[in-house]
Amino acid sequence: MIHFSADIKPLKRTFLPEDLSVTSWENIEPFFKELLERKINSKEEFESWLKDLSELEAVVTEDACRRQINATCDITNKEFEEAFNYFYTEIQPKIQPYAFELNKKIAASPFARELDKEKYFTYLRAIRNSIELYREENVPIKSELAVLQQKYGATTGKMTISVRDQEYTLQQASKFFENPDRGFREEVYRKIQDRRLQDKDTLNDLFTKLIQKRTQEAKNAGFQNYRDYKFKELNRFDYTKEDCFDFHDSIKNHVLPLANELYRLKKKKLNLPELRPWDTEVEPEGVKPLHPFDTGNELVEKAITCFSKLDPFFGDCLKVMKKMGNLDLESRPGKAPGGYNMPLPETGAPFIFMNAAGQMHDVTTMVHEGGHAVQSFLTHKLELTAFKDYPMEIAEVASMSMELFSMEFWNVFFENEEDLKRAKIHQLERVITLFPWIALIDKFQHWIYENPEHTVAQREETWVKLFHEFTPSELDYSGLEKYVANAWQKQLHLFEVPFYYIEYGIAQLGAIGLWMQFRKNKFKALNNYIKALKLGGTRTLPELYSEAGIEFSFSDTHIKTLMDFVHEELKKLM
Repeated sequence: MIHFSADIKPLKRTFLPEDLSVTSWENIEPFFKELLERKINSKEEFESWLKDLSELEAVVTEDACRRQINATCDITNKEFEEAFNYFYTEIQPKIQPYAFELNKKIAASPFARELDKEKYFTYLRAIRNSIELYREENVPIKSELAVLQQKYGATTGKMTISVRDQEYTLQQASKFFENPDRGFREEVYRKIQDRRLQDKDTLNDLFTKLIQKRTQEAKNAGFQNYRDYKFKELNRFDYTKEDCFDFHDSIKNHVLPLANELYRLKKKKLNLPELRPWDTEVEPEGVKPLHPFDTGNELVEKAITCFSKLDPFFGDCLKVMKKMGNLDLESRPGKAPGGYNMPLPETGAPFIFMNAAGQMHDVTTMVHEGGHAVQSFLTHKLELTAFKDYPMEIAEVASMSMELFSMEFWNVFFENEEDLKRAKIHQLERVITLFPWIALIDKFQHWIYENPEHTVAQREETWVKLFHEFTPSELDYSGLEKYVANAWQKQLHLFEVPFYYIEYGIAQLGAIGLWMQFRKNKFKALNNYIKALKLGGTRTLPELYSEAGIEFSFSDTHIKTLMDFVHEELKKLM
């Protein structure tokens, strides 16, 4: 095994004063100016200059990340909201022109050609790409988009419902879908959907504004639509929109039939005439819902034990984060929905945010975000902040592989052997049933930005059509049409990180490939996992997959092979 230490230390500042904090543009602008004006006379001076730039990027990026963490952990705190908005309206817009000029300085330097080609190839490629995309008129648009996108969490984070005279966030209320009383489950389902409908128009208006501004941003940069612009901005050099379309088709061909099979079995097990959306999480009468933990502290302690059994380094990463206070795990009113791992490039240890409510899927979320955290630790010592800006696809391989690897030690969450088996079945069923939703969200985004002038009615009509195209027919949504038409609004990625969703599908394929390795040779798979992740963004996406010993492919045959493997593993548990 490759051994690493989680004894992480903040980067030592050599360019900026140790006591400098990003309180205003005025206190950081001199450092941007100095970098822009500094004379560089050798390769050694150029590399030193790059490290100074990297230090400045780390400090500024971490400040922005901490503002976002504060704003999502407490959406009721006006100071946090104002601090977030201040950065993106008063500081970020002033950074962008400097970043553009600094990028041009890098690209034009004769010493750039003398750098290690293997290590710097992706970095310099991204720099050139950024230069091509930059437009001064897009600076204020990006600022406006950052503020607008934050409004989604502020809106949805306030959504609560009353169940049996007690107030619950929508995340907390989802635990009632495990209740054996079918009528009660339906009541909670309708309450959740009705609460979402209350803000339907607000979120539709917000999304329309986002589409308009994103489309304008793309047109300013000379693109026909935002999708094509965003693919380039995301540095998607290794796959195309046509690959995404192939992925959608393969999911319909090879995953939807499996999902339907699972739901047929579920319906039979529950002895129901039809399977409704409030039935998918419940167990047959007399079987208690899985209850892996009670509190957020118990969740993290059990996750540490699980990770430590897999590899002591993995467990140490979570221990360090707990000690630093870099965990906010439990759902509560006044907290934004969702979950994330936020890398903090200067201090090194990331921050995990989630909305746990004591359910099985919270375990999956915890180990998922823990996989992201492990990658943050592995890449902390890379020389440049930009090297830690790894492709989102490999980032999700880190997290989704951890979901599958960690199953071997889920007995820390489930002491009862039968419960452990049920938990593993739940996980593998989720691997299968999530693929159609990923394809649905991705295909919907392609339509949205290919047709940016659409009306709200056309948006709903297209969503409903695609929803039925990718939703297993065994799930009965009859009579729920008004809820179906609004279901897309629960996907925060559409609002906050456009076109960041296909990554989950691509990464799940990679994660299944790594899990196939793991089932044959645990140590080899973990070595390959660590070997690929520690490279950060210093290799192309296909090269990173190759380092992990997995295939980077969207082919119909490849997807069928992987899904057949998952199906066989699932059948062994049933």
